[in-house]
Amino acid sequence: VQLQASGGGLVQPGGSLRLSCAASGFTLRNYVIGWFRQAPGKEREGVSCINISAGSIFYADSVKGRFTISRDGAKNTVYLQMNSLKPEDTAVYYCVAVRKRYNSGFYASSWGRSSTYDYWGQGTQVTVSS
Repeated sequence: VQLQASGGGLVQPGGSLRLSCAASGFTLRNYVIGWFRQAPGKEREGVSCINISAGSIFYADSVKGRFTISRDGAKNTVYLQMNSLKPEDTAVYYCVAVRKRYNSGFYASSWGRSSTYDYWGQGTQVTVSS
């Protein structure tokens, strides 16, 4: 199982970026895929999660209405579209995955915990600054 995150960069406040998480070695449908971020001096934070087979999507309150998670099954890739970016969105963003073992209710309550996930990709830096 490998996760390759890309798409980070420097953007001005109010701008947009799209992060990509290319998965290899497994099929997205059998996994729960998420995005976490960590800013300097801060704890790691769950940003968003998609449980494809359950049709469930979750967002942190801090990004609701601005970020959108989606997937392309043909490319085995999950995306995080980030709009209306703010300086407080500056962080290293990580793509994460776990093979589904439990019912959807478990992931609905635990998606934001880093311990839920078995696989972590390398991070991609997002910097929001003027």
